[in-house]
Amino acid sequence: MKKISFLIGMCTLLHISGRAQNHVCHSPNGQIRLSLGLDGKGQPQYSVMFKGKAIVEPSHLGLKLKDHDKPRADFGLSYAQLAIDSAKVDESWEPIWGEVKTIRNNYKSLILTLKDNAANSSVVKIEFRVFNDGVGFRYELPDQQNLKSFILLDELSTFNLTGDHKIWWMPGDFDTNEYNYNTSLISEIEKNTKKRDGNIFTSTPIKGAFVQTPLMAKTAESVYVNIHEAALVDYPAMDLQFDTKTFEAKATLAHDASNPEESDPAKKNKAYLRTPAKSPWRTLVISDDARQILSSKMILNLNEPSKVKNPSFIKPMKYCGIWLEMHLGLSTWDMAGTQAASDAGSDGKTTKRTKHGATTANTKKYIDFASKNGLGGVLVEGWNTGWEEWFGLWKEDVFDFVTPYPDYDVVEVNRYAHSKGVNMITHHETSGSVTNYDRWMDTAYKAMNKWGSPALKSGYVGRIIPRGEYHDGFWMVSHYLRAIKKAAEKNIMVVAHEPVRPTGLHRTYPNFMAAEAARGQEFNFWSEGNPPEHETILPFTRIMGGPMDYTPGIFKIKKSSYYPGAKEQVHTTLAKQLALYITLYSPVQMVTDLPENYEAKPDAFQFIKDVAVDWDDTKILLAEPGDYIATARKAKGTNNWFLGAISDENERTLELKFDFLDKGKSYEATFYKDAPDASWDNNPEAYVIEKKTITSKTKMPVKLAKGGGVAVSILAK
Repeated sequence: MKKISFLIGMCTLLHISGRAQNHVCHSPNGQIRLSLGLDGKGQPQYSVMFKGKAIVEPSHLGLKLKDHDKPRADFGLSYAQLAIDSAKVDESWEPIWGEVKTIRNNYKSLILTLKDNAANSSVVKIEFRVFNDGVGFRYELPDQQNLKSFILLDELSTFNLTGDHKIWWMPGDFDTNEYNYNTSLISEIEKNTKKRDGNIFTSTPIKGAFVQTPLMAKTAESVYVNIHEAALVDYPAMDLQFDTKTFEAKATLAHDASNPEESDPAKKNKAYLRTPAKSPWRTLVISDDARQILSSKMILNLNEPSKVKNPSFIKPMKYCGIWLEMHLGLSTWDMAGTQAASDAGSDGKTTKRTKHGATTANTKKYIDFASKNGLGGVLVEGWNTGWEEWFGLWKEDVFDFVTPYPDYDVVEVNRYAHSKGVNMITHHETSGSVTNYDRWMDTAYKAMNKWGSPALKSGYVGRIIPRGEYHDGFWMVSHYLRAIKKAAEKNIMVVAHEPVRPTGLHRTYPNFMAAEAARGQEFNFWSEGNPPEHETILPFTRIMGGPMDYTPGIFKIKKSSYYPGAKEQVHTTLAKQLALYITLYSPVQMVTDLPENYEAKPDAFQFIKDVAVDWDDTKILLAEPGDYIATARKAKGTNNWFLGAISDENERTLELKFDFLDKGKSYEATFYKDAPDASWDNNPEAYVIEKKTITSKTKMPVKLAKGGGVAVSILAK
């Protein structure tokens, strides 16, 4: 590791008409300019410019605190400056797994130390880091005599954007991320907000112009700005509330359940902290090239280095499992087998599902399939007792996470998997009863160690117990991290579904492999589904914070294949499903479809067998949010590359260049393409496979169907 870190006089103190003072700091390449200081009233503010253009106009900063139940002066209303410090860092580090082998962490920083003007004054530090690809800032409350334990009431951070930008967004909602994305101007947010569909746990967006982060914006001058947060620890998640006339966005935090009688969210408790304390980083990734937004590692760099002492147990993998068949209504999670499946078809009829999916015999079939095709794991949902008692109820003590159904021999299943070179992925559905899961966690993790199961998929479906807490609130954010830390102690990898959206914590805890935290593939099977543009937006939004377990690889696109007359379907072509293994990054990728559907198309399945999940290099070749993405990745420890390109609902031709390949070498490329008559709606399963010899000089136009894609395996000769 190369590291350079030193104080440097690189910031200029500006006096503005005697009423305000600003400190200026530039990114290492000089393209981003940060201005930080106090306004004429003593309130801290900042602004950001990119290549001489304003990106964030003067925007206020601050916190609102109270000492237990006693109000105190607000950090943010009036400060006196105590000190200004600056630094420069240039270092490189290697992730345990990831998209690239080495990551450079290069920034300049400003730390403004302030004292509030209360009688018993307290100190706060505001740190900004300015990278070549963006800006991050956070608050730090050091250990001090006048501030020990306190309650966070609100955060006053704002992002005063410069115009009515085009944005890609989902409604603000502290309980779910499972919305389709909207594309609109900032001024149009309120009239475009929709309720979530397709789930029994109906969630209602926050009223007003609230949006979730990560938020993707594009200015009229074609500058891209992504707003999110990094290192979310001991703090509630942040949404943004827009003023649709001035285009200012205010940080809005999830509140807890402690004072339900208070109607004003700004007066509700947000977090319970003790000094020294730090907020998450608020992040702005900025570029005039959409490809650089996807290439940014700023959010990762704002997280702490790995705290897992021996990461040898952490192994990226592809996996299959007993999961899709339940979503299709072909089997049940519960052994009782009498649950109505009105979502099995769209013809108004109710089908009774009578076959339990998670049986020993069925699991061994998946293990055989995984072993035969080089998959590292098998997931089994519905293996443990309790599913017949819980489905959509706000109920506690349903699962114990250790007791299997009588038709599932958990010891034998793990023994058989190990004999085939496969690992079992244990499933823990909390049913939202997190207090119950906290009580069982130690016992459940020890059982996994006993069985030899090194990986876990956790689920948080439904309303949270303790009742009134949000999925994105302080209590739950603390729980998610507690579960990941405890799993690391037990050498267990975690893939979390329905958690708070990730913020780069997989750098610090690399056993946190991936999360759902967005609208995944499953919605295609029992709702209006995900529109064709969905997968072209996810990398610019949800995946900015960390890998997503999207569950790609569906070969049988239309549900009518199982239920004649059913209207539900995947809104992509088969070729695009292959390309998603590249464009939607995750170190654990599910081979999602039923084994028989892959066995019926072995030529297309070959790409899934070949594609890697851990990488030495990644090149974003083409990108425009909501329209198209083309990505190439170099498999770890090899000279083999894999490329994926996807389109939205529009047919388009992309010019692919292979100049990322080694010069002077030839490669055998296999193209898995949409057939000439393919489209997501009318002919989604039509594909062609072509082999070509290519070099770094090769340029090739490739036609993508409506909702289509292309996947390419590029093997060194």
